[in-house]
Amino acid sequence: MLLDTVKEIIQEHRNDPEWLLERCIGQAEIISELQQQVGQVQSALEVSKVVIDQQRQRLAEAEEKREQAEREGKRQAAPFRKPEEKRKQHPKKPGRKNGHPAANREIPEKIDATEEVPLCACPHCNCEEFQSIQELVQYIIEIPEVETKCVKVVTYKGQCTGCGADIESDHPLKTSSATGAAAVQFGPNALAFAAELNKHLGLTVRNTCRVLKLFGLSISPGGLSRAMQRVARKLQPDYEALLQELINSKVAYMDETSWWMGEPAWLWVITNEERTFYLVADSRGRDVIHQTLGSDYEGVLVSDCLNIYDNATKNQHKCYSHHLKAISEAIDDHPLKGAGYLYQIRLLLKDAMDLKPFRELVVPEQFDDFISELEDRARILLATPRDDPGEEAIRNRLEKQDDHLFTFLRHDEVDATNNLAERQLRPAVIARKLSCGNKTSVGANAFQILASLAATCKQRGMSFIDTVVDALRSPPDLRHTIPPNS
Repeated sequence: MLLDTVKEIIQEHRNDPEWLLERCIGQAEIISELQQQVGQVQSALEVSKVVIDQQRQRLAEAEEKREQAEREGKRQAAPFRKPEEKRKQHPKKPGRKNGHPAANREIPEKIDATEEVPLCACPHCNCEEFQSIQELVQYIIEIPEVETKCVKVVTYKGQCTGCGADIESDHPLKTSSATGAAAVQFGPNALAFAAELNKHLGLTVRNTCRVLKLFGLSISPGGLSRAMQRVARKLQPDYEALLQELINSKVAYMDETSWWMGEPAWLWVITNEERTFYLVADSRGRDVIHQTLGSDYEGVLVSDCLNIYDNATKNQHKCYSHHLKAISEAIDDHPLKGAGYLYQIRLLLKDAMDLKPFRELVVPEQFDDFISELEDRARILLATPRDDPGEEAIRNRLEKQDDHLFTFLRHDEVDATNNLAERQLRPAVIARKLSCGNKTSVGANAFQILASLAATCKQRGMSFIDTVVDALRSPPDLRHTIPPNS
């Protein structure tokens, strides 16, 4: 129908060429505009295809990250694994280097018995003659069958006719004065073994009871907890002497972690190379530092950068590991990945750590010059505020500690880091994960005493079992249960 209408219009104006020309030009313009619109639509389609492809790629990457997160979430070690980009590309081969000393067991000095098994008849042909006979020797270390030993201890109590005091006899095997229904008690060796399992090796109370049962020693978890409290009371003087040794020491590494004592509390550790002291307190404040080491502590206090340690004692050093970790995190968030200022700060700290081994290789005056050079570098780097927020945070962090930034270089016994305190906290953190802390202050007191002495014995290469046994077997003082009559 449209074509017929067009033919009629052309037929009517066949004698008017100008009109037809105008109409053709108008149609050509319309066609040109339509072609431009088609081109624009095609360009838009191409752009849409590119956008769609990009969205598909991003969706695929997001899906891959989600699947990887799900896979890593099912691995127990996933939270502690290093990111792939921070792993060494060519790690060292595991194990000892070639030519290291043998790690086999030494032949025991004492041989309790010898068993010799001669060759018998050949199982194939029953021949009883042999040649090229070689002697094959082994040393079998075996656990003997364990039998519990029960000793009936009879003691007496009476009243002195001279002064009227009530006197009770005692025996080294007695670890409790309970009688009657509680008359069956563990001896010093059994209690020391239980303390070794529970406080030194980190077994839970229930698992300690299970191990003791293998030796014929039956005890409930509650009974074992009360027994450990009695052992702790015996070791209280050793615990107090341990703190006094730390007060008199040249360096103390200090740290704290959350704890439970019927309500939220804190577990503190004070340590050095020879001793470790634990304290469960209801405070995370500076008062704990002053109650233990004292405000006039003469040694060097090494800690992290928690503000409660600032100016708590006269001589301090802040952990370089914490500084370097903060710098690494700032580098990760830096627009230039730390190029320039942050790298210079990190190099300053690492140069200080590398300098420490040279303290005994050069004369003191020369070593002091090296320290002065480091202090000059630090003064220049920390003097001017930085525009970048990450750089300014690191500058503020170190400027706050600039008066003791290189303390560890001036003392042989002081390390650059607080790693020792964190390592000594680790067994307690594991115990917290297993037991959630302590239910009562009495249990917390037993934990801090026994854990302190167990850790110290390990540092000194001593037997914790022997230490506990010696304390339990120590000659008791006369027990005046009732004051003498006046």
